[in-house]
Amino acid sequence: MDILFLLIPLGLLLLGVGIWGFLWAVRSGQFDDLEGPAHRILMDDDDPRIPHRNTENVNKDKKPDAE
Repeated sequence: MDILFLLIPLGLLLLGVGIWGFLWAVRSGQFDDLEGPAHRILMDDDDPRIPHRNTENVNKDKKPDAE
C-alpha cells in the first residue's frame, strides 16, 4: 500500500511530461503536413541527380589514333 504513494505521483509526473511533449510537437509544427512526405516519395523526379556526360562530346575530345 505504501508503494502507491510513490507510483501515483510518478504516474502523474509521466503523464504531465507526455502532455507537455505532445503540446510542444503541435506548437512546433510536427503535425502540419502528414500526407506530403508520403506523396513526395512516390513522385518521380524528372531531373537526374547526377548529370550525365554527353557521349558525342566525349568522342570529340578523344584524339584519333595515329596509324
